[in-house]
Amino acid sequence: MEKKIKVLNLYAGIGGNRKLWDGDIEVTAVEINPTIAKIYQDHFPNDKVIIGDAHKYLLEHFDEFDFIWASPPCPTHSRIRKATRHQNQPVYPDMKLYEEILLLKGYFTGKWVVENVVSWYDSLIQPYIYKEHYYWSNFIIDGRKNANRCHNAGNEALQDLKGFDLSKYEGIDKTKILRNCVEPEAGLYIFECAFKSRQIQLSEVTSGNSSHT
Repeated sequence: MEKKIKVLNLYAGIGGNRKLWDGDIEVTAVEINPTIAKIYQDHFPNDKVIIGDAHKYLLEHFDEFDFIWASPPCPTHSRIRKATRHQNQPVYPDMKLYEEILLLKGYFTGKWVVENVVSWYDSLIQPYIYKEHYYWSNFIIDGRKNANRCHNAGNEALQDLKGFDLSKYEGIDKTKILRNCVEPEAGLYIFECAFKSRQIQLSEVTSGNSSHT
């Protein structure tokens, strides 16, 4: 009998990326906001949910898992925020994003992916692009399956798109939470890419035949 795949889901939000994962998996989710963590736990009662700092947890526990997904905060990298800079004070882009990519590249022996928005600057490490988001990983993500979906709809449309009913929850910014939620279909596709039985080794792929688009 094969052992369970131990999964670490960082910056888990309400669990959009995790929603369609299935099979023999054991998921640990880390989310810093207790209210959002409660919504996650309601939807995935069998997952271990930790309320805490995902960046710190990754450094201390990365070697305990087979697959790691991280979706660090995106506002300081976002083109939208940069485009509305007249309404916002300039800020340093949060380099924890690249700290995590480099930690996983250098030290983690399992499968990993880091997800974020397409940034207003040229990415410092070349990502794959899938559904208008950046994905850094140590496995191939074919961006040709890349139909775009609308993240700027209202709550009802977003709930339908993401597959989460938040009607019973109060005191939260439902629109923001849903927009931050990874599309379940994308989460499933990335997960399946990680565990394809035959993956081309990244070292064998040249920049010419892996345009990441």
